[in-house]
Amino acid sequence: MTAETKAGIEIEDTTATGSCCSSTGSCHDSAADAQADGITTVYQVTGMTCGHCEGAVSSEISELPGVSSVTAVAATGQVTVVSKAPLDEAAVRAAVDEAGYELVGRA
Repeated sequence: MTAETKAGIEIEDTTATGSCCSSTGSCHDSAADAQADGITTVYQVTGMTCGHCEGAVSSEISELPGVSSVTAVAATGQVTVVSKAPLDEAAVRAAVDEAGYELVGRA
């Protein structure tokens, strides 16, 4: 990496080889890391409107055995779950219901 000064501001050249991201195109992609460690399933949930909703759904689903990560997005209604084994949809439905929302099914 080289540095230049333009208008009193030091600018680093990040195109140098050897960067952890230069050979793969992505560096620390947690979604890709999680997918390598289990089964990823995307569910459609209705009723989520904000970050609190996302947290409530994520929290309930995270308690299911074998779940390693949950990402809920209120804007799309999609909940991405990574688990060690396939989850029983009835258990996911019960967890979403406990949070106060409705599981439509797999997205």
